[in-house]
Amino acid sequence: MGASERHTASVGHTWGQRRPSTVASRANPQPVFQLSSADFDIRPDHVELLARRPLALLSTLPKPLVLFAAGAIAGALGKTATAPLDRVKILLQVKGGLQKGAVEAAARSGGVLRSLMAIGKEEGVLGFWKGNLPQVLRVVPYSAAQLCSYEVLKHALADENGDLPLARRFIAGACAGMISTLATYPLDTLRLRLAVDPNVRSVRDASQVLYREGGVAAFFRGLVPAMTGIAPYMALELAAFDLLPQDIPAFSRGFTAALIATSFCYPLDTVRRQIQLQSKNGLPLLQTIKGIKANDGIGGFYRGFVPNAIKNLPNKGIRLSTFDAVKSLFALSQVAYQEEVEAARTRQINTPPKSQSGPDKTNMVAWASVSHDIRSR
Repeated sequence: MGASERHTASVGHTWGQRRPSTVASRANPQPVFQLSSADFDIRPDHVELLARRPLALLSTLPKPLVLFAAGAIAGALGKTATAPLDRVKILLQVKGGLQKGAVEAAARSGGVLRSLMAIGKEEGVLGFWKGNLPQVLRVVPYSAAQLCSYEVLKHALADENGDLPLARRFIAGACAGMISTLATYPLDTLRLRLAVDPNVRSVRDASQVLYREGGVAAFFRGLVPAMTGIAPYMALELAAFDLLPQDIPAFSRGFTAALIATSFCYPLDTVRRQIQLQSKNGLPLLQTIKGIKANDGIGGFYRGFVPNAIKNLPNKGIRLSTFDAVKSLFALSQVAYQEEVEAARTRQINTPPKSQSGPDKTNMVAWASVSHDIRSR
């Protein structure tokens, strides 16, 4: 055999196959040890990871599940922290709704502080969080559906170079907003009824009242203006959050993006609240708009805007900064897990296999040959 032929025999084998050796080709023609793809499907033990590097365990969870949980927890925390201002905003939008006494008078006057004081005096501290449970239940799937669908749609609408033009970014945000709104709209209607009706004490009470008023359709009153309003709102908010300078903290970017979107889209939210509060024979969209303008002028569409803008600072800041932080943490966990996989692979390569009948010199020699072969690649 010439030199070139010997070189070919030495390096011409494929991964997972040990080159022929004098040890393996003795009386028994079967190789003593042969590598396969399964031998290198290394997965570190979870118990060892927990003791040595717990961060790496996070990467063993599906990424969509991690992002879903992050968005849900962040949304729930943000909503709970700002629930008092959110309730005041709703009461101002509907001029007290079905409330009576000091709460109704304060809401009709349009005063934020006066409304907060009236709620505390008549309903106690827990009154500030009335209607928060259905809101939190709504936020969990809402945040997940919105953020996940936005990421999926951005990827689907990107061009062949992976770039996303502004128009397509707006479309992705608008569709994400409509998907999440449609999926959770009945819970938003329940939350409104709990916030403005003093005779309703629980989610069950609100559900029964709404069903008596108009059946299943009552839970979707105001859906058209809601979809009409949420599409441009989410298009503006998510696009602005992506396009604002990245050196600005996520907390501030989230608030600024929400403020831009709210300034343009708040009037449609006010119209939606008015329609939600009406009975099954309530006014249609255009008549509701004309009624608000005739009674209160242009300012009527912005009733409750101040507490809404104030609550968006912690709400959007908590939600988006938490989501960004978890994404960064998940990326670090993937790096940590890959390092643990490489370490486990190195340990397996350098550790000779054990025979059931004790150490075997033939196997030891074959394993040493394979280890040298792998390291030389």
